[in-house]
Amino acid sequence: MRLRKKPNLYKRMERCAHLLIADPAAFCGHWLREYRYKDIHIELGCGMGRFTTEIAKSEPDIFFVALEKTADAMIVAVERAADMEIDNVRFMNAYADNLMDYFASDEVSRIYINFCDPWPSNRHIKRRLTNPLFLDIYKQILRPGGEIYLKTDNVPLFEYSNKELGRAGFTVKEAVYDLHKDGRGGIMTDYELKFHSRGVAICFARAVRE
Repeated sequence: MRLRKKPNLYKRMERCAHLLIADPAAFCGHWLREYRYKDIHIELGCGMGRFTTEIAKSEPDIFFVALEKTADAMIVAVERAADMEIDNVRFMNAYADNLMDYFASDEVSRIYINFCDPWPSNRHIKRRLTNPLFLDIYKQILRPGGEIYLKTDNVPLFEYSNKELGRAGFTVKEAVYDLHKDGRGGIMTDYELKFHSRGVAICFARAVRE
């Protein structure tokens, strides 16, 4: 864990320990049996958790697992969920690279990728969360018919992602360049709320594992 920036981070984590997954590999293959839900949705990079908490609150029958590699951001998300008394979400200070250690084949119903780092340089393509290596991981842990929801304000990343999704065997069912244009934006992340208010168009794609 990265514990440098936020004051009293250990104590804050301890207060919310019931919402933290310290050893996610221990649940691999039996998340639903352990938590008694019918579906798992995961979010890669939950940031400060506005989207995470609101989506979990709006869908109480779904179990949500939120990953965030930066503990300093994640603690804000965890405290939000604790303050809102949301019980159908858990948080992991973890990286997407290790998803197959945490989830078994066909165990996940949906993956949210919200405003990931676009890594625009070609030399950093392997770091993009929609590169072929990551898409292969997602394909293995998603159920047949499972979905990837992608949001970004970066058009080159959006177009790259849609192309790679198709190559990886996903069917892109929706791909829009201005999600909020017709008022159907739905729940926003902290980042999305800020940039949408400035008039920045938000791209959205929904892809299905066949």
